[in-house]
Amino acid sequence: MSTIPAEIDLHGKTALVTGASRGIGEATARRLAAWGAQVIVSSRKQAACEDVAASIRADGGEAIALAAHIGEVEAIDALFAALDARGLVADILVNNAAANPYFGPMLDQTLNSLQKTIDVNLRGYFWSTVQAARRMRDHGGGAIVNVASVNGRRSAPQQGAYSFTKAAILSMSEGFARELGPAGIRVNAVLPGLTDTRFASALTGDEALMKVMRKQIPLGRVAQPDEIAGTIAFLCTPAASYITGASFTVDGGLLC
Repeated sequence: MSTIPAEIDLHGKTALVTGASRGIGEATARRLAAWGAQVIVSSRKQAACEDVAASIRADGGEAIALAAHIGEVEAIDALFAALDARGLVADILVNNAAANPYFGPMLDQTLNSLQKTIDVNLRGYFWSTVQAARRMRDHGGGAIVNVASVNGRRSAPQQGAYSFTKAAILSMSEGFARELGPAGIRVNAVLPGLTDTRFASALTGDEALMKVMRKQIPLGRVAQPDEIAGTIAFLCTPAASYITGASFTVDGGLLC
């Protein structure tokens, strides 16, 4: 018998997490597995996905590794085709993969780096949601969580394009929530603040900048990935059954 409280018990559910080979995505995959879900660990490199999936299995969870580059439409199609071939439908989708290839003034950004940012952060989230929701709709519903950023509410210096793609994710989440609610599909967004991940290492590795940033965060520190994962995973559970179209900041108070 499961010792997981019924409100967060995800046994019998399949959860697809993108960008799950490290950072917030990995922490989320581990949390969902700990709460009983079978997790599809997806990121660009199969070996990295398998490392995380194997670790989850070693801890007693269920996990499958399926690589996909969310910036490529063909790769998203292939990912869902692979799930279909296994007879799996994602009851849960966590759109977490992200790109931020450029750090600097928007006036100096190249169109190539802008396109890469849009392809992953917007088109990738959109098309992954479409593919998942079409299947969820025929499977009785589901839950989708889009990982945005506090930059979506307050654009960060030197990160203009990244910030406005994250702002667009909030609007996209609300639009999908309205459209998909009647099908029993909930769509929410989580806005992490500065988190200690490799993705954010350009910031967290700059101690002078960190001294300034910590003064702006009421809790006085950056987050650990598992502190973000808790909110993401909660939104996938029965405990969040009446929450859709919402956005949750997990930022140590930065935006308050």
